[in-house]
Amino acid sequence: MKNNMMALLAGIVFGLGLSLSQMTNPNKVLGFLDVTGNWDASLAFVMIGALLVTFFGFKTILKREAPINEPNFHLANKQQLDKSLLLGSAIFGIGWGLSGYCPGPAVAALGLFSGEALVMVISIYAGFWANKVFMDKFSK
Repeated sequence: MKNNMMALLAGIVFGLGLSLSQMTNPNKVLGFLDVTGNWDASLAFVMIGALLVTFFGFKTILKREAPINEPNFHLANKQQLDKSLLLGSAIFGIGWGLSGYCPGPAVAALGLFSGEALVMVISIYAGFWANKVFMDKFSK
């Protein structure tokens, strides 16, 4: 129960941050991605702020022996670029550029009853399903 409450609190703070920074507004995001047209650089400040918090947060938190609510940290150990990572990144970027949503803001925008966000979240889960089917079929 304690873990669920911590996750709920973190999700609320994250969602509020996304809303305040207008990351849940696809037109704002698409304006940021339009570097050859009417570029809106304001989201660069959001990204710089997030990178600073992440950089110093990881340096501080990873000095701990374990997280507060877990016996150990769950960190990625992959060190190399491979085809699946590059392809997945390209698909992610294309989806973000076409829709104006990345997954976090799309889920947060569901709370604003956005039909576009609902289509995006359904598409994300369709992608998860397609990946599982594809990986199951071709990894044998």
